[in-house]
Amino acid sequence: MGDVLSQHEIDNLLAALSSGELDAEDFKQTSEKNIKNYDFKRPSKFSKEHLRTLNIIFEHYGRLLSTNLPAYLRKNVQVEVINSEAVTFSEFTNALSNPVLLGIIDFSPLEGNIIIEMSNNLGYAIVDRMLGGGGYPLDKPREFSEIELVIIERIFNICTNLLRDPWANVITLEPRLIRIETNSQFAQIISPSEMISIVTLNIKIGNIDGMMNLCLPYVCLEKVIDKLNTKYWYSTMKTSDNKSYKDLIEIAISKARIPIRAVLGKSTISVNDFMNMQRGDIIKLDTKVTDELNVYVGNLHKFTALPGSYSGSYAVKISSIIRGEE
Repeated sequence: MGDVLSQHEIDNLLAALSSGELDAEDFKQTSEKNIKNYDFKRPSKFSKEHLRTLNIIFEHYGRLLSTNLPAYLRKNVQVEVINSEAVTFSEFTNALSNPVLLGIIDFSPLEGNIIIEMSNNLGYAIVDRMLGGGGYPLDKPREFSEIELVIIERIFNICTNLLRDPWANVITLEPRLIRIETNSQFAQIISPSEMISIVTLNIKIGNIDGMMNLCLPYVCLEKVIDKLNTKYWYSTMKTSDNKSYKDLIEIAISKARIPIRAVLGKSTISVNDFMNMQRGDIIKLDTKVTDELNVYVGNLHKFTALPGSYSGSYAVKISSIIRGEE
């Protein structure tokens, strides 16, 4: 073992101390500097590496929010990760005001729940926007009504479902919104002395911005805490397979339905002739029977074809393909 000195090394060390080449006080000072105070009330269960990885996870989550929420709020949404820190649960709850918007989320298959806390001004802005308003908060805060909570619950469900993808490299989640609380006293999901990680997001809806805090208890993340490091994160990221990605796009496009039409010809008539048109009247077109027809896909001229029939129905036979838009 490298830490065990041989007898020869011990004799040399004692001789150096006796001759004054080494000072025993230097060794004492070195050992004292390595001693750090440990607060048993606030055990450091989340390392800087854990918090850094949570930042990466929720940066991805923020991009999903800014992409999906505008479809419901019909306004531009910008999301930015502000900070991530480790505190006790009591510090988190003591900083909450009443009323407050707390979403209690079952973090299955992990044990326990997490909390999403949304600032009141965001809640009021969401309600106003969902009901057709401009998306502005109230001048004077008040309790949320039952109808308003139902509207906000819809957005909380969207935020909950979007948690799956950012955590895919760590664990396959099945998160579920249990309930929304407006009083912090009814959101005691763990002991007040338990350590939690808080990730703070700044959400801007139009010109209104507010904070969203995600409370992640250590007891909930304990089973996957070893995976919350950047080395594991990047090693498990799936390498992009351009070929399979291209195949998926082609399959998706191939299922799309687009209109196609073959134009027999064109003609110009007067409004009077159009008004007096009867069944059996003949309209002279600007094409002959032997002429090729123009075939349009959507509004693009893509083919030329010859008219005919197939199985008792009118049909056209493609004679040439138009490359590019004409």
